[in-house]
Amino acid sequence: MKKLLAASLVATAIAGPAVAETNLQLVEVITSPERTKVLQGIVSEFEAENPGTKVEIISLPWGQAFEKFATMVSAGQTPDVVEMPDTWAALYANNGALESLEPYLTSWDGTDKLNARTIEMARSGTGTAYMLPYGFYLRAMFYNKKLFKEAGVEKPPVTLDDFRDAAEKVSALPGKYGFCLRGGSGGLNGWAVFGATTAGTDQFFDEEGNSIMSTEAWIKGAQFMVDLYQDGLAPKDSLNWGFNEIVAGFYSGTCAMLDQDPDALIGIAQRMDPNDFGVTTMPKGPNGKAYPTIGYAGWSMFSDSEHKDASWKLIAKLQSRDANLEWSKRVGTLPIYKDAESDPHYNTPQFAGWFEELSDPDVHPLTMPTHLEEFAFFKDSMSIRTSQEALLGRKSAEELGKEWGDYLSAAQKKWLAKQ
Repeated sequence: MKKLLAASLVATAIAGPAVAETNLQLVEVITSPERTKVLQGIVSEFEAENPGTKVEIISLPWGQAFEKFATMVSAGQTPDVVEMPDTWAALYANNGALESLEPYLTSWDGTDKLNARTIEMARSGTGTAYMLPYGFYLRAMFYNKKLFKEAGVEKPPVTLDDFRDAAEKVSALPGKYGFCLRGGSGGLNGWAVFGATTAGTDQFFDEEGNSIMSTEAWIKGAQFMVDLYQDGLAPKDSLNWGFNEIVAGFYSGTCAMLDQDPDALIGIAQRMDPNDFGVTTMPKGPNGKAYPTIGYAGWSMFSDSEHKDASWKLIAKLQSRDANLEWSKRVGTLPIYKDAESDPHYNTPQFAGWFEELSDPDVHPLTMPTHLEEFAFFKDSMSIRTSQEALLGRKSAEELGKEWGDYLSAAQKKWLAKQ
């Protein structure tokens, strides 16, 4: 027994003291099988590079993610790291739930390699980086060249009138529709784009904090959307369509036009000949300008994490150039690194549509009012229900604009009062 004990002590001395395992929890909220697979691969590399650190990935279905994650947080089940949509950031940052990333960005060797918009958006609303974007979603217009030719549409729409005309011509074909309308989850962007385009502004509020959504010019854009649906230029079941449904509606040839971000290109490029579709600038309004929404998501750290340094190491790994570029290619975001646009992946005619849009002086990317705590509920709950009522004719475009305007005006004035 003495010999066994002595041997055990020698073995322990040689191996060194046991290393305590660090367990991190990461929640992803914009979930799909492909995204989760890529995330798991990057996390596996991180674990191999950091012995003793394990990461549990919790994947929430996007359609119910806002409510499910809010329930987790209210129950005290906060993760160390969370995938943070721009529309949620203010809600959690303003409540003190998120850790400032500024000290980490100061010492990180990747900070200087990020493009200016990445840092700008990281600090949007609060002036402090509580989230580091991993990429950008910019709306552009997909169009089906074969359906256009069959319907007698000679070229991609440039103006709202062109867009409506093309939608009418394609919808005259049996079983075809002009537009893949997103009436369900995530549909607010379309209403914002058409409202801003008819109003001719990229501002959601005036100086006093009043929302432009209740103005006559913005309401014309809402009426434009309602008319598309009620006039049969979009499928009837598009009332409930989310991301997967509108993308499938486009690549199946059900509808000829789709306003979407680069993430839609993944599924479309897998199922359509690249010669059969194109991507162009969003239609321009009466003032000759277009206002496509630009959004983003990124990684945040919860302030009550017991492993902040390890959590930042995980974020830094996710945001490292190679990992981020792989992520961007696979999930469909525009890249955050200065030199990433030269990558062969982005040097295609389809991606050219987004870069042309970014370089067009008459295109003004529209940033949602994500600085408002109330915006997350507005986007992911209130706007869906009320816009569906408008599409069904149960609420007028004027009533919709007033309801949205009153809600956002109150939120903006509350925010202004704190400044």
